[in-house]
Amino acid sequence: CFPGTDLKVTGIDFLKSQNCVLHHTDAYNIKNLVVRRGQAFWLQLTLSREMKATDKLSLRFGIGKRPMKVRGTLMSLNPRKEQDLSGWHISFIKSNGNECLLSVTSSPRAPVGKYILNVKTGSNIYQPQNNAIYLLFNPWCKDDVVFLDDEAQRKEYVLNDTGYIYVGSAYSIYGKPWNFGQFEEYILDACMYLLDKSNLKLSNRRDPVPVTRAMSALVNANDDRGVLLGNWSGNYSNGTSPTDWLGSVIILQKYYKTKQPVLYGQCWVFAGVLTTVMRCLGIPSRCVSNFNSAHDTNDNLRVDVYLNASGQPLTSLSFDSVWNFHVWNDVWMKRTDLPTGFDGWQAIDATPQEQSQGIFRCGPCSVKAVRDGDVYLPFDSRFVYSEVNADEVYWMVTDVNDKKKYTKVGTDTKTIGVNISTKAVGENKREDITAEYKFPEGSKEERMSMQRAMSFINPSGPVPRSRYASVEPMAGAGSKPVAQCEAVSKSGLHLEISNKAALYPGNPLEMAITVKTSKPGSWTVKLLGSCQLQSYTGKIEANLGCIKETVNLEGKSEKQIPLKIEPDAYMKTLASVEDELLIQVIAIAEVQESGDKFTKELAVNFEYPPITVQMPETAKLNQDFTCTFIFKNKLNVPLDNCKLLVEGLGIFKMSTFDEGDIQPGRIIKSEVICTATRLGEKKIIAKLISNQIKSISVEKAITIIE
Repeated sequence: CFPGTDLKVTGIDFLKSQNCVLHHTDAYNIKNLVVRRGQAFWLQLTLSREMKATDKLSLRFGIGKRPMKVRGTLMSLNPRKEQDLSGWHISFIKSNGNECLLSVTSSPRAPVGKYILNVKTGSNIYQPQNNAIYLLFNPWCKDDVVFLDDEAQRKEYVLNDTGYIYVGSAYSIYGKPWNFGQFEEYILDACMYLLDKSNLKLSNRRDPVPVTRAMSALVNANDDRGVLLGNWSGNYSNGTSPTDWLGSVIILQKYYKTKQPVLYGQCWVFAGVLTTVMRCLGIPSRCVSNFNSAHDTNDNLRVDVYLNASGQPLTSLSFDSVWNFHVWNDVWMKRTDLPTGFDGWQAIDATPQEQSQGIFRCGPCSVKAVRDGDVYLPFDSRFVYSEVNADEVYWMVTDVNDKKKYTKVGTDTKTIGVNISTKAVGENKREDITAEYKFPEGSKEERMSMQRAMSFINPSGPVPRSRYASVEPMAGAGSKPVAQCEAVSKSGLHLEISNKAALYPGNPLEMAITVKTSKPGSWTVKLLGSCQLQSYTGKIEANLGCIKETVNLEGKSEKQIPLKIEPDAYMKTLASVEDELLIQVIAIAEVQESGDKFTKELAVNFEYPPITVQMPETAKLNQDFTCTFIFKNKLNVPLDNCKLLVEGLGIFKMSTFDEGDIQPGRIIKSEVICTATRLGEKKIIAKLISNQIKSISVEKAITIIE
């Protein structure tokens, strides 16, 4: 060979527009090629001359700081050789003069992450511009462990960049619109940064089990200066209040830019950000909201609730708690690390509640294992099981001779873990997935699952569950509870709690407790009722009032006892706490003739006037259109320090508009000019916040056309 006739590569076309459509990665806002593992992509090489049979050419894909063939982190692919041992393939598609089209298929078990490409011809090495190729999990590939065999589900759980997170309380659930925004600028780079920060071995990046476990730790800031710092104090003045976020984008962008934890998150924010990270990496994911979620700190499948003599909760006595709702994530994968039968949805949770092997993380935990009671399986299945299955036991605490006396006043075996919710596939509505987590209450399967779970939680012997509960709360590990079967009610007593009018801030809260009996006889019922303002984690922010009544009922009859709270009792607290608060009512009834005791609890949300949106149904790409938000304060109280927060992925960057104080009856109208930068259905989300009201949300969709 004469000098100058060496084969050299002079250019590479990553054929982004063809590859990205085939790999469902065309939405990522990034210059580089993004592809999914186990699936072919094409590269076009421009050479210094036509290629001959004797020319040597190899494409080298390396991942990590020091890529090495022996570690499987450097793939050197020669189109003339058979398959590389790493499971990657390369082949010539066609040569035309000095252009050469190649097809590369990565292994469906390749580590996910950023690969650097260079091309070797003889002794020459060519490094293209933007030579980092991002390789993701592939739910479209049958050989990938995250394969999901349903196109509608893949569109929802991998590609949908907006959705809802369900919050509120068990009987007044509402969807919080959320922008996941996994394709926005810097989000993929933020996820790659998190993968590097996780210190996972590159071989562990092949497997979604260690990847999802690591990400559940990194989305909270607790051990590793991860993405979000949790705060449930009610004071968020040196950061962003958790209720103010509209989505994950700003959080992840800010974290990637500063490398410092973002302030502040609560459970739905952690779950929203974790969904973004999972979908961005190609792992199917959904937000899961569990209503009346038990936080059982001592693994005894029981949450003790302590009340004073007036029936008001004594939260200081209990380490356990019941959250009105808690949000975590499900991720879809095969569990090759477990016995067969536990593939599919796995629960993971980034909210820092309990440490798992010394770090605040949770999962992945097979949802089937939770349903079946197989709580010995990794990871954290006991904790998830108790979140959806614990019993609530109510104790009245009184002082007798300077000692605390605990009287059991009720057990509830059905209220924990109800209406488990996620966004439906392809529809803007709630889907109830309780049946995936637990068998129907009272069914034979549920009893068997419970017995199975208890055999793992208490292998030393059958410690009774609280439906045959002990007469004393657990005083310590040494005291054995005495089993006593729950007495069947002789009076057929039944309690109901309801509100008689809409619960608007600034109006009296008109609640009622109804006492019913369904059996013949004369019954004297001593009734205690209390009303509190509480945060969603069960923290009492204000005691609003109590009632104490003796009710006489004859035979099958009922009586309604009103419980009315004036606005002065609660408006100050509503305006001073930066969380969205709920109204909680607890009723305790004792039938004097039979000694039967009953408890009933209800938590409900306040109701708010709506925001309306005026916007065209369609708009053209790269053209301006106007979106108008209208809000009328229909309440009897002014709303102080109002702000309108607006974000629309692909149409409007997150912005905050100061609206000042909005007096009763006043209408505000805000116009924003949007520009569509992407085709398809896009959504705009708006939220009005004030001192008194934390989240009136609205969203509206628009279709962007050529």
